[in-house]
Amino acid sequence: MDETGKELMTLQTAGLEAVFDVRCFVIPADALDSWDSLAQQLIALTKAELEKAPRSVYLCGESFGTCVALTALTQAPELYDRIILINSASSFHRVPLLNLGSFLLSWTPQFFYDFSSILALPFLAQITRLSPKARNALIKATQDAPKRTAEQRLELLRTFKTDEIKLQKITQPVLVIGSQNDHLLPSVNEAYRLAKVFPNTQVFTLPHSGHACLVEKDVDLVAILQAANFLRW
Repeated sequence: MDETGKELMTLQTAGLEAVFDVRCFVIPADALDSWDSLAQQLIALTKAELEKAPRSVYLCGESFGTCVALTALTQAPELYDRIILINSASSFHRVPLLNLGSFLLSWTPQFFYDFSSILALPFLAQITRLSPKARNALIKATQDAPKRTAEQRLELLRTFKTDEIKLQKITQPVLVIGSQNDHLLPSVNEAYRLAKVFPNTQVFTLPHSGHACLVEKDVDLVAILQAANFLRW
C-alpha cells in the first residue's frame, strides 16, 4: 500500500517545492480508519494550515488518495481551489479480478503476502521507467503495510462510493490524470468518467506511464500542470 511509504513520498513530490508549499497527508501503516474518518482528518489538517496563513490550496490525490480526496470534497469543497486526481482508485470495484483478490487476501499465508510486493511490481509501474532508487522505494513501500492493513484498505476500495450529486456542484477547476499503461486499474477510462462528473474538468493522459506514475523518471507533475495551464499564479 504505497500511501504508507514516506521514502516513496519524497520521490512523488520531487520538484513541487519550486512552485508549492507542499503538505502531505500520510496514513500510518497501522491505521484502520474509514473513508469518512480519513476525510475528516484531511479537512482538519487543511483548516489548520489555512489558519496559519490564508492561501490557495491545491488538493492532489493519487490512487487510494483520490478516494480520500473525493470524500473530502463532498464534505468541505470550499477549502480547495484546484483539484488534481491521478490514476483514481475509484474504479477499483469495476475490476473483477481485483475484487476477487481483495476477498482472497485474508486467506493468503503471511509468507506469500510478504513476497507478493515483488510480484505486484510490474502491475504498479513501468519497470523500465523507474530508477533503481525508485524501484527499491516502491518495493519497500508496498512491504511496509501489515497484512491486516492491506486487507482493510482493499475492503475500503471495494466498497468505495461517493456522492456524485455533491461533486457535480463543485465549480473549481479539476485536472484528472490517467496513465495509458496502467496495468492495475483502468485509469484513462476512469479519468474520462470523472470528467463527466465535475463540471469544470480537464483530462491529461500519460501515454507511456504505469499506475505509480509519479515515481517514474520522465514524469514531472509541475510540467504536467504547466502543460495543462493549471497553475494559478
